[in-house]
Amino acid sequence: MGYISKVSGGGSKVQHVKDIILQSNPLLEAFGNAKTVRNNNSSRFGKYFEIQFSRGGEPDGGKISNFLLEKSRVVSQNESERNFHIYYQLIEGANAQQKEGLGLMTPDYYYYLNQSGTYKVDGTNDSKDFSETMVFTHENLVIFVFTEDKNNEQKLCRVLAFPAYLLGIDPTRLQDKLTSRKMDSKWGGKSESINVTLNQEQATYTRDALAKALYARLFDYLVEAINKAIQKPYEEFSIGVLDIYGFEIFQKNGFEQFCINFVNEKLQQIFIELTLKAEQEEYVQEGIKWTPIEYFNNKIVCDLIENKLSPPGIMSVLDDVCATMHAKGEGADGTLLQKLQAAVGTHEHFNSWNSGFVIHHYAGKVSYDINGFCERNRDVLFPDLIELMQSSEFNFIRSLFPENLNTEKKGRPTTASSKIKRQANELVSTLMKCTPHYIRCIKPNETKRPKDWEESRVKHQVEYLGLRENIRVRRAGFAYRRLFTKFLHRYAILTAETWPCWRGPEQQGVLHLLRSVNMDTDQYQMGRTKVFVKNPESLFLLEEMRERKFDTFARTIQKAWRRYNARKKYEQMREEASDILYNSKERRKNSINRNFVGDYLGLEQRPELRQFLAKRERVDFADSVTKFDRRFKSIKRDLILTPKGIYLIGLEKVKKGPEKGQIKEVLKRKMEFANITGVSLSSRQDDFFILHEAQYDSLLESNFKTEFLSLLSKRYEEVTQRKMTISFSDRLEFKVKKEGWGGGTSRVVVFQRGQGDLAQLKPGGKTLTISVGDGLPKSSSESKRIIKVSLQQTLSYRSMFRCFNIMRPKNGDSFQ
Repeated sequence: MGYISKVSGGGSKVQHVKDIILQSNPLLEAFGNAKTVRNNNSSRFGKYFEIQFSRGGEPDGGKISNFLLEKSRVVSQNESERNFHIYYQLIEGANAQQKEGLGLMTPDYYYYLNQSGTYKVDGTNDSKDFSETMVFTHENLVIFVFTEDKNNEQKLCRVLAFPAYLLGIDPTRLQDKLTSRKMDSKWGGKSESINVTLNQEQATYTRDALAKALYARLFDYLVEAINKAIQKPYEEFSIGVLDIYGFEIFQKNGFEQFCINFVNEKLQQIFIELTLKAEQEEYVQEGIKWTPIEYFNNKIVCDLIENKLSPPGIMSVLDDVCATMHAKGEGADGTLLQKLQAAVGTHEHFNSWNSGFVIHHYAGKVSYDINGFCERNRDVLFPDLIELMQSSEFNFIRSLFPENLNTEKKGRPTTASSKIKRQANELVSTLMKCTPHYIRCIKPNETKRPKDWEESRVKHQVEYLGLRENIRVRRAGFAYRRLFTKFLHRYAILTAETWPCWRGPEQQGVLHLLRSVNMDTDQYQMGRTKVFVKNPESLFLLEEMRERKFDTFARTIQKAWRRYNARKKYEQMREEASDILYNSKERRKNSINRNFVGDYLGLEQRPELRQFLAKRERVDFADSVTKFDRRFKSIKRDLILTPKGIYLIGLEKVKKGPEKGQIKEVLKRKMEFANITGVSLSSRQDDFFILHEAQYDSLLESNFKTEFLSLLSKRYEEVTQRKMTISFSDRLEFKVKKEGWGGGTSRVVVFQRGQGDLAQLKPGGKTLTISVGDGLPKSSSESKRIIKVSLQQTLSYRSMFRCFNIMRPKNGDSFQ
């Protein structure tokens, strides 16, 4: 659950489902687990929990199904075993107030706990475990255990007073229902009810039946409460985990072991059906060369137990005997043994002995003691007891017994074996709808200690679980099989002949693919409808080649998209640049529809210029421009625009130091956007512009002024959150740097009509006159460019996108 939560993103719904499933585990273990002779924390119920998913693959719900609760453990346990953990946790962990309120004594006081003489478990702290359980236990839950008293009726009444108080019922009525039974008789259309006093055996049965019913219904309530917190109202997809007790063979095996081992036989049958049997049958159906591997099919044992007719199975015979039992069950077990000998005595997997019978299970021979089979199978809770519980003053107790006693029941009462058979078959139906994965648990010893390895025991388990046969089938078989259609659909991309579609028989298309990738012929076989690939490595090769193809196509699409996006971006930049000058300045012919390059200096190969920038500082624009000083002398400067500002870099002779006399690049000026006050240009077709800054201005000339101004205005607005001021006039004034006797004053640049496209400069004092001929009209703008893509390119790109579309599985198909 933790893994699923992480890989699915761990949203609030996922976390909710995860928390409830994980945190409810101590509660279910407390009420459903117990110490046995082989396991100190043995699950005494079957649990199938499902993690439900939305169609998008996000865990959004869950469900827990419980079955085969060993409720007989409530009233009796074998030697060296315990009742369910919750009893001992409650006695050890409850505080003084809780103990007084519930009337709790030590475990040896209670008959339901003292039969085995075992109260403690090594490595288990019942008091600490109770604190975890109490987090989830409903405040109204009542668990009580009887003391055994067979002699004194007055003492019995006193003993029953406290259980009656906890259950919210009349103690006199409780005593009455435990020692007598109301029987209805019909004669001549009339019905008559009489009270029949129960003998000791019948009273014991009635008492135990009530205790088992209370506990089982309480357990169902807990599971239902958990499901209400996480279950969705509808099902889509799910992953399920089945946790159930394994095969059991004790010195004395009774009805409970019979039921547990039957369920394990059914689960083993699924394992055989879906692995050993189905696998080999598929090879035969597909015409694959195959040497059959023998295995034991345990269906014959399942039929021996659950058959209804011809011949009837053990459960059917057991139900027949229970249906004819009288109130007193004495002699019923002997009758059962006789009828079993008559019905299945000749079965090759059945033997009988004087006190029971033997079944040859897949896990080995198990001897079952017949004593108590009929009584435990009957599992009847008399209507008197249900009516008594429905009279409780507590809503919770009444809710555990929702039966309508006024409806007339027809047919036989439901027995424990029939319930187990129904639950087992429902479980099998659920599992058969899924793709199961098995975790086989091997028990290394009987001592319950680490590093204690009993080789003979381990070998026996490996043998009866069919692991050797399964490994042999897997080793000799094929790791991957797929219908020709689906195989072609997945791997058609590997060759030009099969992509986008193969024209010819599908089988030939698959063969062409396998030969194209040079797969050895001993690594695959062609069936009638499927291709079979032997080793996973061969499949990995196909997947790797497929991924490479996708990578190539992805790069092609990526390259085309980047080229298109860059072209679109620069088209937009040209339009924005044109808008800056539109109706304000005449244009040069060669500046219309010019491609924007950005870096005209090649700064990647100019470390002497990069040294003035930060390590990862991005360059928006770089160009070699002409700067004019206060005397209007022209000087070459490298102008660089970045998101941090404008850099002006020039050459200068070193005057001091070891590099004296050398010409080096020097940062002449850096202008931050916050200090720039605006830009001025003329209305004519020249390349001059003035950068106005707080301290002094710079008169510059650049062939790419339009591109520079476009990028500058965008960066300026991003940093300062205001638009940059751009003014147009044929008489421009700019401040010069404050240095020397003539510093700190201003200079004037005048633009006038001249001849030709080249600007003529005429300095005079503090004024520079620039003459230039007429350019294109001020209303000139970029012409719209249409990006054309050939039909062949379009089809190629469509094919690539379709290729990526097939990566998604359809109709429940998977990539396995």
